[in-house]
Amino acid sequence: MNTLKIIRTLRELRACTAEWRAAGETVGLVPTMGALHDGHLSLVRNSKAQNDRTIVSIFVNPKQFNQASDLEAYPRDEAADAAKLEQADVDVLWAPDADEMYPPGFATTVDVGGITDCLCGATRPGHFAGVALVVTKLLLQSLPDRAYFGRKDFQQLQVVRRMARDLDIPVEIRGIDTVRERDGLAMSSRNWYLTEEERAAAPILFRVLTDMAETASQGGDVERVIARGRQKLADKGFAGIDYLEIRDVETFELVRRPVRPARAFAAAFLGKARLIDNVPVDPVA
Repeated sequence: MNTLKIIRTLRELRACTAEWRAAGETVGLVPTMGALHDGHLSLVRNSKAQNDRTIVSIFVNPKQFNQASDLEAYPRDEAADAAKLEQADVDVLWAPDADEMYPPGFATTVDVGGITDCLCGATRPGHFAGVALVVTKLLLQSLPDRAYFGRKDFQQLQVVRRMARDLDIPVEIRGIDTVRERDGLAMSSRNWYLTEEERAAAPILFRVLTDMAETASQGGDVERVIARGRQKLADKGFAGIDYLEIRDVETFELVRRPVRPARAFAAAFLGKARLIDNVPVDPVA
């Protein structure tokens, strides 16, 4: 087992990856904001199985937060995260501070159009510009062969794929299935915000999405099942629903009767936590 190396400067990161490249080794990158859970570790396992070396980045990116209070409250525990990564036999933890990532005078933006106009792009203005910017930097900083993202953040995954393709960044973007708790709740760092009562109610979100997907794939009444889903969420204490929709996986256009692969998407507030999730929707036979 390797000893985890923690790197905080770009100069040191590039020196490290240059040695790996000179030895003919492949590199996988797992970008995170820390507060690691089994969903993140699933990405790590995929990277380790498919590459000679694995880098995990931890950087709480201020440019993708809409509210300063949300940024401030985001859970941080680098020591605990590093212990998990060492146990997982990760080679490098790339942990720059904000000045290393965005030096004084930094003025560049990255904005992916079209597929960012809906869902989290509509309810969190500027969010995906921040995501696209930091991921562009992480890819160029580490120059991996492959980078790993969870399908729980499916819109983010597609934004990153489009960005890498459009900018000719030679990295394969791999999407990994959502890791769930036994009751179906998608694993997320934001689940830590839930009270015991809220945690017990939270799995209804996955069940609502599953009902939507089954109804749509069978050619049923999608609008009716969405309305019923909204009521089920309200009954369980969800105070606000940002979206509950079915959209095409490539164009992100709204879908009522899927003839191509689609997904059912949800974002809703339960207490202090904004929970997001999605499930695949098969085309109508």
